[in-house]
Amino acid sequence: MSQVVKKQALGRGLSALLKDPDNNIQSVSDKNADKVVGNIIELEVDAIEINPFQPRSNFNEEALQELAISIRELGVIQPITVRKLDFNKYQLISGERRLRASKINGFKTVPAYIRIANDQESLEMALVENIQRHDLDPIEIALSYQRLMDEIQLTQEQMSERVGKKRSTIANYLRLLKLDPIIQTGIRDGFISMGHGRAIINIEDQDVQTDIYQKIVSQNLSVRETETLVKKYQDSLKPSAKSAKKGSSFDVADAEKKAISEYFGAKIDIKMAGNGKGKIAIPFHSEEDFHRIVKLIKG
Repeated sequence: MSQVVKKQALGRGLSALLKDPDNNIQSVSDKNADKVVGNIIELEVDAIEINPFQPRSNFNEEALQELAISIRELGVIQPITVRKLDFNKYQLISGERRLRASKINGFKTVPAYIRIANDQESLEMALVENIQRHDLDPIEIALSYQRLMDEIQLTQEQMSERVGKKRSTIANYLRLLKLDPIIQTGIRDGFISMGHGRAIINIEDQDVQTDIYQKIVSQNLSVRETETLVKKYQDSLKPSAKSAKKGSSFDVADAEKKAISEYFGAKIDIKMAGNGKGKIAIPFHSEEDFHRIVKLIKG
């Protein structure tokens, strides 16, 4: 328990500074800002509001309880990060699990890094830090990447630099957002993995996607089995060998050409295409000859 006391005693002097109305620091240029910004300070839990930009929306209750037990024994090893909104009012940037676990333990204060940032900077910090530090599910990560692209106007290349991930990795996460919403929920709830989702995304028809998803869940298919199932479906869309043979080209025997030519009384020309189609050209030498051929065709 001495470790907990030690942790909670951290930054007490700076905490008092923040509660002094004469030292209401609002920007990095304010007096005593250098003593606060970037330092670890014990903040009252009730003075911290949840960040509306927080990408995490699912919290595993069992994992939170385990974290709470760890924090009860060892204290908050890694401080949370907040930004100053107003006098003794802060907004969480990252560390919501640690904050929730501290509340479960009934802690009145929590160690925190103080930052002064505008909403745009806060959004970017929250998204980037959460992607890097926490076990967000694949869909939450994908949504965080999408928000960075949409709201911060970052390209995949720029995101790659910010979060330290390969561009191909980011692209793979973003592709998950093209899955049917039912399947996205399945990934978030842990019914299927990201690997399953990456296999399913190769199918454009969302009805077929959900059919395969149901098979994965009901039959407990592995990623490899899912890939095989998807390939089997894609192969079924290709023309069969039998159909291809049916439509392939064929040879016209000389005897057949001769018979047609003799019937029309003219040397016909037969041209074949590679798909088995073709045309017969019947020459005529006068109007009278044309009518003669037409009469033969009419029978």
